[in-house]
Amino acid sequence: MDKMEPSFWEKRWREGKTAFHEGAVNVHLARHFPVLKLENGAHVFLPLCGKSVDIDWLLARGCRVIGSELSEEAVAAVFERLEVTPDIERVRDLRRYSSNGLVLWQGDFFKLRNTDLGPVDAVYDRAALVAMPPSMRDSYVGHLRRLCGPVPQLLVTYDYDQTRMDGPPFAVPERDMRAQYEDAFEIDSLSSVDIYGALADRCSGQEQSWCLRPALD
Repeated sequence: MDKMEPSFWEKRWREGKTAFHEGAVNVHLARHFPVLKLENGAHVFLPLCGKSVDIDWLLARGCRVIGSELSEEAVAAVFERLEVTPDIERVRDLRRYSSNGLVLWQGDFFKLRNTDLGPVDAVYDRAALVAMPPSMRDSYVGHLRRLCGPVPQLLVTYDYDQTRMDGPPFAVPERDMRAQYEDAFEIDSLSSVDIYGALADRCSGQEQSWCLRPALD
């Protein structure tokens, strides 16, 4: 089964094979969120957000959160955890779930349009770039730019020996990350920690975070 086919991810969610899901707020988000310099009410986009509790954390800090997620099960889990009943709207091949400053688009990320998202002030990417095999990274980064425009990003990546584990999540060494972004962003290294949580049972290496700021013309 192709790892980027929707059926692959849906099967992972059904079987509970979600080592990529963190049961706590990501350490890099908690430490480095201020680098984005966002005002209260800012719109933050989370591509391939899963059922991340980072969503709750951002909402609690006054952000308006927009997420994209393939799995209907994951989207439903977010609203169940927040104890709210979302409004659900069918938009083309996607479903739009919304309530109280949170909008989650359920379906294929690549079918989203910038008019779907509306204004975006920043991107928080913990799980999307690392979910893409090298052959898809150009398409992902290009589509993300079209969706959000030139906005700052807080990006989390993994660096480990790819020969020791078959992703996803995939290793994205610094040189590969910079090859994707340095033409349009100024990139600052924020921190690096040992891979932890359920993923540490599968591989050892570093989880790294970066601040991407749109380059000045």
